[in-house]
Amino acid sequence: MPRRAKRYATRAGFASYATSAALVLALAGTVTGCTGSSGGEDDKDGKPGSASASPSAAAPGKYDSLPEPCGTAGRSRLRDMLPGAAAAEDESGEENTAAPSTGPDPLEGEASATYDTDRSVGCRWKSATTVGTRHLSVQFERVVSYDPSISDDEQAERLYGEKARKAGISGTPGPASGDPSPGKTPDGHASPTAGDDEPDSSADPDEAPDETPSPTAEEDVAPRPLEGIGDAAYLDDALHTADSGLHRDITLVFRTANVIATVEYDQWVTDKHRIPDSHELQKKARKLAEQLAGRFEED
Repeated sequence: MPRRAKRYATRAGFASYATSAALVLALAGTVTGCTGSSGGEDDKDGKPGSASASPSAAAPGKYDSLPEPCGTAGRSRLRDMLPGAAAAEDESGEENTAAPSTGPDPLEGEASATYDTDRSVGCRWKSATTVGTRHLSVQFERVVSYDPSISDDEQAERLYGEKARKAGISGTPGPASGDPSPGKTPDGHASPTAGDDEPDSSADPDEAPDETPSPTAEEDVAPRPLEGIGDAAYLDDALHTADSGLHRDITLVFRTANVIATVEYDQWVTDKHRIPDSHELQKKARKLAEQLAGRFEED
């Protein structure tokens, strides 16, 4: 090849190399610029990975443990709600008893099985007389939220709302006194009279009259929200007349902060002509719930 042609070829090669190198550098600068711009937009928009996107964790619940359930109800309250158990306790404690009872205290209650006493606990009692049987149970559930954006108290409020809806509770809270009208029941039956409550005062402690004054006729006994117990509360009342036996079941649920408490109180009767009194059962369940809510407020 002549020298002149070879010189031209060499110059053309250098020019081609320089052009390629410049193109590579330009492309690299473009990619770098896009990357930097994208990072800036992420920071500005608060997307995941940026400091501004980190949500603050919701506050923990007020309660991080639960009380021992069998000891939360006072003995005087239990004696009032479980006359049969109170009578058995009196008999076992008589001074003239030749052979004192070695059985468990009927008012101590039986703790419910649980796998975590900081999350769920309960206790139940039973009372029996010649005219029927009464059962009482208390359950405490401490609610914990696993969503960092929802507090334990908010989660407990949601769960409480679900329970109330399932129970068909609606409307405004009922009277703060919690004493429903005698002679009225949710099922429409007339409540037993004072005489029916006490066929034999010496042998039937289960039907002892209540010392509190009678409420006004305007007060209702239907299932309803309640005021004055915890942050929110409702009461459900159901009469069952199946072949297994006639009984009335009272369920009172209340929420205080991140704890949901449930009181279940029922009365079974052997004589189906004597309907358990809503007024009496509701009032006793409410008084116990007020006592339990007060225990939490003291903590």
